[in-house]
Amino acid sequence: MALLSADRVNKIFTRGDEEIYAMRDLSVEIDEGEFVAITGASGSGKSTLLYIFGLLDRPTSGRYALQGSPTEHLNDDARAKLRNVFMGFVFQSFHLLPRASALRNVMMPMVYAASHGKAISESEQRTRAQEALRIVGLSDRQDHIPNQLSGGQRQRVAIARALVNAPRILFADEPTGNLDSKSGREVLGIFEALNARGTTIVMVTHDPAIADRAKRKLVLGDGALIGDSRAV
Repeated sequence: MALLSADRVNKIFTRGDEEIYAMRDLSVEIDEGEFVAITGASGSGKSTLLYIFGLLDRPTSGRYALQGSPTEHLNDDARAKLRNVFMGFVFQSFHLLPRASALRNVMMPMVYAASHGKAISESEQRTRAQEALRIVGLSDRQDHIPNQLSGGQRQRVAIARALVNAPRILFADEPTGNLDSKSGREVLGIFEALNARGTTIVMVTHDPAIADRAKRKLVLGDGALIGDSRAV
């Protein structure tokens, strides 16, 4: 059974009387443990597909299933709970709380989980956040606020935050887009290490060199899947 499964998914936006297809009859499956890059030209539907996979958006038509279970019936609260316990997200813009330390930023998903009935003591939150920062190599920066960190370090804090609830899937939307080449390589190295430990990685990128680091590459064009290849 596929971990993620899209079946004839369409996503249509309206502009006046015009219908714009951001996703067009797209069908694809992703298995647990894969490292997948979604790539293609600007406007090809990369982020739209990622957001549908991550339950951040809904298809206009078609079926999207998570572990074989359809998702179209889920209300917003159920979708939010699934995102919090099952998924982690890393974006091009780091979305860190500017006045909170790296440690506090990484603890935030656990605070949110507590508001949904999954209580985690503050001491446990701190321990797990410290371990997540250790994984991304920032144990010595846990008390720094974002403007005291480099771009690469801020992205690593964002990755630690995404990891702290031990997600099955890590979604990343242009995670190296705001980084210099050295920091970008470091972030990809973290993704590869996480994937080696069993985390499923689904990453959007417009950069062919970044996409080539993944084990599988999905190429989109005008909202349709036009290529699906695996590393040899």
